[in-house]
Amino acid sequence: MKYDKFFALAKEAGIEEAELYIGESYSLSFSLFHSEVDNYSSNKSMTILARGIVNGKFGTATCDSWSNEHAKYLVQEIVNNANVIENEDPAFIFEGSPKYKKINTFNPNLSKISIDEKMKKLYELETAIKNGDPRVIEVGGVEYSESQESVTIMNSKGLKLAQKSNYFVYVGQAVAREGSQTKSGYELFLENDFAKFDVQKLAKEVVQNTVDQLGGEACDSKTYQAVLSPNVVKSLLSFFVGYADAEDVQKQSSLFIGKLGQKVASRKITLEDKPLKRNIFSRWFDDEGVATYNKAIIKQGVLQTYLYNLTTAAKDGVTTTGNASRGGSKMGISTFFLELKPGKKSQEELFQQVGNGVYITDVQGLHAGLNPQSGNFSLQSTGFLIKDGKQDRGLDVITVSGNLLDLFNDVQEVGADQRVFPSGIACSSLLIKKIVVSGK
Repeated sequence: MKYDKFFALAKEAGIEEAELYIGESYSLSFSLFHSEVDNYSSNKSMTILARGIVNGKFGTATCDSWSNEHAKYLVQEIVNNANVIENEDPAFIFEGSPKYKKINTFNPNLSKISIDEKMKKLYELETAIKNGDPRVIEVGGVEYSESQESVTIMNSKGLKLAQKSNYFVYVGQAVAREGSQTKSGYELFLENDFAKFDVQKLAKEVVQNTVDQLGGEACDSKTYQAVLSPNVVKSLLSFFVGYADAEDVQKQSSLFIGKLGQKVASRKITLEDKPLKRNIFSRWFDDEGVATYNKAIIKQGVLQTYLYNLTTAAKDGVTTTGNASRGGSKMGISTFFLELKPGKKSQEELFQQVGNGVYITDVQGLHAGLNPQSGNFSLQSTGFLIKDGKQDRGLDVITVSGNLLDLFNDVQEVGADQRVFPSGIACSSLLIKKIVVSGK
């Protein structure tokens, strides 16, 4: 009821249709270094994004708290903003979808667990990493963070939607040394059910990721058959799925232009946006209030759809896919939970299929080293040799290069080792027919 003042003032000011998007968040984080708390923060914040249509154009405004004065400010800013907008894009305030499939994954028990208990687990994690391997010379740090967020959308057409979510993350980092070589590695655990956190398991993964890198050196420069780790696949997928953004297609800046119904990847690749999958990323409405649904973007290598919000859908004369996502006052497009359909082979079976090749575990410099207009990339990387079907010595100071479209067309197998990442992507290892590696 407290927001009614805004809609009444908007109507008086001649705003044809109006909308409020209210985001409220709570975050808690703390970290240890050498068993001392070196960082502690707790924050609550509120973001109110207002939109209104004046003479067929959107005006926008934002503030970070609520009062009658803020309501007046938002209305005035919407009018002022709309009067100087030169954008000719169609403007919509959404009346609501016929049906919503509501999902509640919010876990109220997370906030009931004491900070002392969460901190205790952090000390245990630090100790377990320190004692995990004699080559570990330093615990680079351990950190706990949690977040609780709520989204509310209401508009002058009577629509009102609200959803809450929460999660926590434990992160551990180790430094290991062997001879003159020093390496660092990390791992994290993401969930909203505290009972699922296993300190010893995470510590073991942190240590393993670190000590496995020791003894690495560059390999011969040539083209290799390769297995890409889920971590690498996640990074590449975030760029690859961007080509399905309808706004980029309409701006002629996507490599998927004119590719609907055509092969854009190996038949092993099925890529889906699953906002209704029950996990911490679930969203049953998008940032325009449109009901979301699970959809295949690429099915067995064939591009099924572009991803739309209301404005881009109107331009193409199609129905929105419910992928509107706000970036400040701008309404963009994104996936909510992107899932690469896993295969049936374990990572070890992928290594056996390769026989002799490389296993790439990390790539760096994606924003500088990957050209989104051409898909060409050259990325500093780390990993391991694959020898006689098994993981062998580490690889250090290498560069992998190729083309993103060619890489996904060259996928021979998708692994069964699916991982879920904080970026809202679930993916497995990929066996690639060929990739160029520059070493010694």
